[in-house]
Amino acid sequence: MCYSIDIGMDKRTQFLKTYANLPLGSREEIVVVVDGEPLTWKAAELEIEQDTPKGKEILDILTKLKILP
Repeated sequence: MCYSIDIGMDKRTQFLKTYANLPLGSREEIVVVVDGEPLTWKAAELEIEQDTPKGKEILDILTKLKILP
């Protein structure tokens, strides 16, 4: 069980590193669609920072799409 928590934290860290390196203008671009709702990098960052269920889903989708390692 601790293993999956560590992986979740690792995905979060990878996202935050990627987000920090984005040009400011790119943060307004849509990066993922969750439940039919398009989300920009900024919206995704808020969900991930707040550790919401949607944030966890975003991390899973971005990993599956290989946007995150």
